[in-house]
This record gives sequence, structure tokens and C-alpha cells, in this order.
Amino acid sequence: MMPLARYVPLRPALSVLSVVLCAATWLAAPLSANARETVLIFAAASTREAILSIAKLADDDLGIDLKASFAGSSALARQIESGAPADLFLSANAAWMDYLAASNAIEPRSRQDLIRNRLVLIAPAGSVPAGVPDPLSASADLGSTLAGRRLAIAEPDSVPAGIYAKQALNALGLWAAVSHRLAPSADVRTALALVERGEAPLGIVYATDARAAPGVSVVSMIPDGSHQPIVYPIALTANGALRQAAQKVLALFLSESGLAAFSARGFEPALQ
Repeated sequence: MMPLARYVPLRPALSVLSVVLCAATWLAAPLSANARETVLIFAAASTREAILSIAKLADDDLGIDLKASFAGSSALARQIESGAPADLFLSANAAWMDYLAASNAIEPRSRQDLIRNRLVLIAPAGSVPAGVPDPLSASADLGSTLAGRRLAIAEPDSVPAGIYAKQALNALGLWAAVSHRLAPSADVRTALALVERGEAPLGIVYATDARAAPGVSVVSMIPDGSHQPIVYPIALTANGALRQAAQKVLALFLSESGLAAFSARGFEPALQ
């Protein structure tokens, strides 16, 4: 038992008050930690750097944690259709957004065309081949330039960057010369990496990808009229439409500061 000389009892009122204050402090800590909401966006691989910049804006301006999953738009759309818990979807073409709209997996009233892009033909930095016209045209002898090696592109039947590339090569009369010499990839950033590492002598990627990769050089611009316009639509998913935080993040993407994050990386605004 504590010696009486050292024991100084608290007044009952103060004792109760101390207990209440301690309890309130203990309870407030987890509530404060959980107050921040998290929003998940599924975004085309080509938008990685811009999305990471916007995530910082969401943190600073909205107090919202914006998380992202990057891949080819085709893979992301199928995951959303299968019930993946995405709140927002940013596709590199309209077709995959249409795909989700048809299955009622997005909120149609939230859909907006956000940004535009261009296609370029690239080579490893320091090894730019001669004889390829700029812009790319039917006079290009890509078969000889490849010299038996592979042309890196995103998967041409499902991934938007590959779909656009195939359209362009067909329109320019070059598809027959290269269709059997492709190195198709799951997304455009994988195609970019093949060229950057020197595993493919040429590749077709977005202009913004080439800009983000110091290990490649642009050989030739690909004419815009040779393929469908490269437009990236964004929308709330059916789940995200029910969340106020997701709506705030969508508004941030459409805002001047959000569009500036894309413009700083070479994208063009689709909103006029």
C-alpha cells in the first residue's frame, strides 16, 4: 500500500474530467486517421506521370488519397466489368469506355473527353535509322529498317495504342511489310521499354511516352489523319458515382490545375 505521506488524492470532479479527456483523446486518434478518404482510379498506362502529379493535388487541395492502377485500357475495362473496386476510369480510347457503358459499369452523365495524344515512331537513343521520312509515309521501307528484327507496339487488336498504330500502318500501306514482324505488348509502356532497352529497333508509342523516356528518340511523327483521333475519356464507375470523394476527384481532373498536369507532360486538352 502506498504510504499516506506520499498520497495526495485528486478531487472527484478533476478525476472524472481527466478520465473523460483521456478517453476523448484516445477515441479521436483513430477517427482522425480514418477521416481521409481513398479514391482509386484505373488509368491508361500512358498517363502515369500526370496521374501521380494529380494525386499530389488531391492530397494537398482535397485531403483525399488518390491511388492508381495503370495498365492497358482493355485489361482495366475488363477488370471493372468483373467488379474491381475502381472509382474512376481513364481510358486511352472511346471504345473501352463504350464497352463499360454498355454493361452499366460507369455513370454515363459523368463521362467527359479529357485529353488528346499523338503517335510517334521511336528508336533507341543514339541509333536513329536513316531513310525513314518524317512524318511517316508510304515511302518508308520499314521492313528493311527492321532488318529482320521486331517492331514494338501495344497489342494491335485490343490495346488502344496498338489499335491506333495498326490503323495508321494500314492507312499508310505499311502493315503488310511489318505485320509478321511485331513485338506486341500488354500496354504501351511495355512497348516503350522494349525500344529503350534496345530489344526492338523501332516502336510506335504515344508522343507523351517518348517525351517521358530519355532512352528513346523520335524518328518520325505519324500523321493524325491516318488513325482515329486519340481521345482519352474519363468517367465515374457505377461504384464511384455513389461516392462524394470520387466526384471531387473527377472535378479536379477537369479543373484548370488538373488539365495543366497533363499539358505539362505533352497531352493536349480535349475540352474546349
